[in-house]
Amino acid sequence: MRVRLNAHVEGDRVVRAGVPEDGTRTPALALQEEGALALDSPAERARVARWRSLGWRGWWRAVEILTIALFFAAYLYLDALAARDPRKVRGRLRRALQWFARRLFAQGVLQREERLRAQAVWLRKRLVKLGPTFIKIGQALATRADLLPLPYIQELTRLQDEVPPFPRAEAARILQEELGAPAEQLFAFINWEPIASASLGQVYYGRLPSGEEVAIKVQRPRLREAIHLDLVILRRIARFLKRYPDLFRGVDWTGVLDEFAITIVEEMNYRQEAQHAERFRQNFRGWKEVYVPKIYWAYTTERVLTMEYIHGVKVTDVEALRRRGFSPSRINRLLARTYLKQLLEDGFFHADPHPGNLRVMPDGRLAFFDFGMTGRIDARLQELMIEAFFHIVNRDVAGLVDDLIKLGFLDPKVDPRLIRPLVEDLFREYLGLKLSEIKFKELTYDLAEVVYEYPFRIPTRFTYMIRALMELEGIGIAIDPEFNFIDVARPFAREYLFKREARQLRAALFRRLLRGDDGALALDKLWRLAKLAVRVYLDKLKT
Repeated sequence: MRVRLNAHVEGDRVVRAGVPEDGTRTPALALQEEGALALDSPAERARVARWRSLGWRGWWRAVEILTIALFFAAYLYLDALAARDPRKVRGRLRRALQWFARRLFAQGVLQREERLRAQAVWLRKRLVKLGPTFIKIGQALATRADLLPLPYIQELTRLQDEVPPFPRAEAARILQEELGAPAEQLFAFINWEPIASASLGQVYYGRLPSGEEVAIKVQRPRLREAIHLDLVILRRIARFLKRYPDLFRGVDWTGVLDEFAITIVEEMNYRQEAQHAERFRQNFRGWKEVYVPKIYWAYTTERVLTMEYIHGVKVTDVEALRRRGFSPSRINRLLARTYLKQLLEDGFFHADPHPGNLRVMPDGRLAFFDFGMTGRIDARLQELMIEAFFHIVNRDVAGLVDDLIKLGFLDPKVDPRLIRPLVEDLFREYLGLKLSEIKFKELTYDLAEVVYEYPFRIPTRFTYMIRALMELEGIGIAIDPEFNFIDVARPFAREYLFKREARQLRAALFRRLLRGDDGALALDKLWRLAKLAVRVYLDKLKT
């Protein structure tokens, strides 16, 4: 089921901008329709009342969060100020209390990059300490180079689900509440030692009465309540900080939190995750090398997900792969091909491909797990991306700047003349390199510095794509240090452009072959496309 949320913020409300294609209401859409994200909604008022009923514990939680938010705001504000006028910052520091200055700057005598790195480490540790809500927020911010300096992005990328497991009794209670009977009556066997533990839930190995092996994913106790209460506190802090736009360079953090709330609500619904898995399985039904575990719907609810247990080897365990006779380079190529299909053909992709969510089965098939985080790309977005690709290939700076506006990376009000020199610099730096010399993560980090310093923004629909591609390259390099995702993906991308499913993209390509208003063919571009077709044909003959 594809949902086009595309919510936007008006004041303190998230306004619905789309509906599911099949007319049903997902939890995220229901959240919007009911105004549950509005500060004055009944749902929000009920959460505020619940927070206040916690007494000193609720207020202490608010103080913890507010303290970190204020330090975080001050870090970013003074960094931005220092970039504009270092002397002004030094003057303010002299007037500040000495202990506060030391705390605020985390060894303020350090150079800017070292200082930012120290601050980022400080932030990561405190996010982990604050628990699941803030671990998820940190992971989301790791893709937002428009909001944070590069050292923050690099440090938050390391953020893992470092949370302790919850007790067996709690898991048993949730299973009984959700499935309607004690676990001992529902399952022939459960090993109550978790085989995986994450910020939203943990997984147990079990067997059904029929003898089938299963993985049982149980949501953390009181998770929804905890996340909603944290969001209540965060939204009030964001509303307060909104009075001081210079603290965050004018960033609308209330809107950022609204986007996060929609995402986390979807992730907390295990039924929807199961539907994502079924859709992914359907998309890859013709691929013998890819497998998605079977979902046991009779044992699945919003807080419990039961799926087929898959034996196999972790995708990054190179030695184990070789012992079993599997080629790591083949796994890399397969993984790259699956993502090109997801992005270009299906418009639906697994957005969290870390090593724990991928396994090589005994027969060599690649199994995908955990579909709580998925992304969607519609046909129009695919067309815009392919147009941007051709502008890059042809070093068309003006065309690429227009593409960045259409894709949402630049505000339409921005003067393109200010951006063109930056794009020209990037062309000079990267287009002189061979494709095999470009690493996606290095390119992303270089772009991150530009995005933070200039009036770029990263649309929400691209954050998952960036996250997935960086994870993929990380896996690829762990398997093979010489791995290059772009280089491996290129042959599949070439082949895809001539497949039946790519007719819309081919139409976009043909439009790019027309120069100006006279409709004349650009023969140089046509020649490149002809060579591309020949190369695809020769590649086919080799296989």
